[in-house]
Amino acid sequence: MRADYPALAAAIASLTEGEEDAVALMATVACELHHADDRFDWTGFYRVVAPELMKIGPYQGGHGCLQIPFSRGVCGAAARTGQVQLVSDVDAFAGHIACASSTRSEIVLPVWDKAGKVIAVLDIDSNQPDAFNDEDARELASILDATFSR
Repeated sequence: MRADYPALAAAIASLTEGEEDAVALMATVACELHHADDRFDWTGFYRVVAPELMKIGPYQGGHGCLQIPFSRGVCGAAARTGQVQLVSDVDAFAGHIACASSTRSEIVLPVWDKAGKVIAVLDIDSNQPDAFNDEDARELASILDATFSR
């Protein structure tokens, strides 16, 4: 099953209406996304906790890495550049951090607060190669913007 993004966006908006706590929002978004699409093997957030450092936040799936510096991996690249990272083959990504050996592809999006500051990244891993595309990037970015930048 593939995510029905319009329905998913509406559900997340309804569930998070009036909530401003970032961790509560992340927990709800991770849960809703993870159960909406069979491609999503690990779905979660890495929160910016110090300059150039993220720690694991709310997630669904197996264990994740506990911390990731901005200088390493796909998540670090998204936080460092502020750009979506769409990786069709994690083995071909220089410096990929293998938190789970089952991961074949991933998409990582920066999460911006109202002030335009990166507060986290959303990391979605798939056990399928080339699982994500530009539509996923657009739709997920829209959900994040509506949830965290409103």
